[in-house]
Amino acid sequence: MWRDFVYVIVGGGVAAGYAALEFTKKGVSHGQLCIISNETVAPYERPALSKGFLFPEAPARLPGFHTCVGANEEKLTPNWYTEHGIELILGTRVISADTRLKTLLTATGDTITYKYLIIATGARALKLEEIGINGSNAENVCYLRDLADATKLVNMMRVCTGGTAIVIGGGYIGMECAASLVMNKIKVTMVFPGSYCMDRLFSPKIARYYEDFYKSKGVNFIKGTSLSSLVINLDGKVTGAKLKDGRYVHADMVVVGIGARPNTSLFEGQLTFENGGIQVNSQMQSSKTSVYAVGDIASFPVKLFGDTRRLEHVDAARKTAKHAVSAIMEPKTTPDFDYMPFFYSRVFSLSWQFYGDNVGEVVHFGDFSGTKFGAYWVNDNRLVGCFLEGGGNEDYVAIADAIRLKPVVLDLGELERKGVDFVLAVGQKPPVSPTVCCGGGDSSIPLKKGGYLWYAVSGIVVAASAAAFAYWYADSGSLYRYG
Repeated sequence: MWRDFVYVIVGGGVAAGYAALEFTKKGVSHGQLCIISNETVAPYERPALSKGFLFPEAPARLPGFHTCVGANEEKLTPNWYTEHGIELILGTRVISADTRLKTLLTATGDTITYKYLIIATGARALKLEEIGINGSNAENVCYLRDLADATKLVNMMRVCTGGTAIVIGGGYIGMECAASLVMNKIKVTMVFPGSYCMDRLFSPKIARYYEDFYKSKGVNFIKGTSLSSLVINLDGKVTGAKLKDGRYVHADMVVVGIGARPNTSLFEGQLTFENGGIQVNSQMQSSKTSVYAVGDIASFPVKLFGDTRRLEHVDAARKTAKHAVSAIMEPKTTPDFDYMPFFYSRVFSLSWQFYGDNVGEVVHFGDFSGTKFGAYWVNDNRLVGCFLEGGGNEDYVAIADAIRLKPVVLDLGELERKGVDFVLAVGQKPPVSPTVCCGGGDSSIPLKKGGYLWYAVSGIVVAASAAAFAYWYADSGSLYRYG
């Protein structure tokens, strides 16, 4: 059967929900928009799956985290889509796409036509078999990418309470799942090949703090090696893992978090690719003018740093989705996308945020024996990134503001001594001169010329919005975060 729509979104995650909301704000008519998703439920906030969904008490459950509730909007439940004339085609896989004919063929045999297509297919969890190890289908081996994964993980944690778990991987998923396993009274061993956790973002000193905190909760770290094979019994369950350094680790369950791959195979050979994702311009428009890509799969220009990046994070998914819809509906008035790279997480009683880029020389500050500390990154004598644990809204607003200004840093020692006060001082000075004095001695910070007021105001708005999202998702009572 042929079905015609003006706008089609392929994918059912965070980006699809935020795009749908933006379409309604821009005046989409009933019957013009449809969303096609493999998922059997309406789009939802996937970050909830690695925190609130896994909590042993008062866990997050749908419809509590259908998309956009974190944006102070109503929950986008199935009824919301019906009321706004948006068709949800759920539990349906698109098996082929033709961007020349503007058609999509589904596994049910339907052909969907579109005038504009938004690809929001996200990423999939990298499976053990893709690195040469069998065992993904074992009953007690878990991944975490969608609702089905999270449900399996919750069920396994209930069965294994008081037992042991191996977490394969030391990144976002590994760290957040390890914390949830501990909360569910499961003894955790984390295994990863790097010399410290979260090595794509953390510095060694920052990582050491979190590893020590996890150790205080009973987590065991095995670093510098990786999984060789899983030991599976006659019942099809994993009983342990053999590591490449020769060690054997017993396990009642295994959680795998070894990375993700963008879901772009439908469009290979039809669109231009970059950085492993679909290349788009500053309007999120691909090499085919009727096709837009958003979220994890989009490789887009980051104006702040003058390069193109693909960012796997919920904040980028939300904002690229909204921008793509604006570009489609209001092409003449939609400015170029100007994104501030932003990441955040909360585990146990800890909560951190990062803005900008972690390149160049790192300068640590604060009390690493306490609860508030961080690091700056300085590249080519400019402040380009900042990580802060234990900050407040004012701190994070100031950080985002300062990173957008990219002030010249003349004295790394002053940066270390001042800590958060450094960015607070940058934000407090009136943008009337190319030099902002930071106080204390005769040091000053020359700022990049042009547009100071605009950058300061937009930085505050971006940071305030981001901080609000982060704290909302981190609160187990209201739901919570990906990070």
